[in-house]
Amino acid sequence: MAALRKWLFTGLLVIVPGVITAWVLNWIVGTLDQTLQILPVDWHPDKLLGFHIPGFGVLLTLAILLIVGAFASNFAGRKMVTWGDALVSRIPVVRSIYSSVKQVSDTLFSESGNAFRTAVLVQWPREGVWTVAFVTGTPNGEVAAYLRDEFVSVYVPTTPNPTSGYFVIVRKSDCIELEMSVDAALKYIVSMGVVAPPSLLTPDATDR
Repeated sequence: MAALRKWLFTGLLVIVPGVITAWVLNWIVGTLDQTLQILPVDWHPDKLLGFHIPGFGVLLTLAILLIVGAFASNFAGRKMVTWGDALVSRIPVVRSIYSSVKQVSDTLFSESGNAFRTAVLVQWPREGVWTVAFVTGTPNGEVAAYLRDEFVSVYVPTTPNPTSGYFVIVRKSDCIELEMSVDAALKYIVSMGVVAPPSLLTPDATDR
């Protein structure tokens, strides 16, 4: 029985990561393949080839992103984007949703933005208990007016699903900036601490 149990768990360790990875990739490719619906029916790869090949939607999505990015990077494109933003900002309800989403996307995807660029250690949910979090910016507006010290906004993800979590404002001095990358920190969180990234600290730093 001990041998059977060992073989069972070994089989799970070998198969589960591959199955889950294949499922996630299949879901992503299947979702992006829906982009093909914007093409005329006669232009669909399935129609032209006579059989289905998954992944054409991924290529089409990448092509659209590159074309839109190239257009929005020149003078005329920037003017069009500015005009479109001004038009949407005049539509009730829609402007509230659009402006919020745009602010978040500008912060996350802007090359000059600092959101989710740094992983830190913070005490959460109480003093003496530590967790990994991500810096999303600094408080501003009315919130900043009430804070008398230097604070940072951080996102504390839950595990094993980091897409949900908590937004908290903590003193910068209470955060310990980590050397690990954001990707490594996410792996650490998703694995519930099992997959720990290698230490990037020098021997002198670890002694302090």
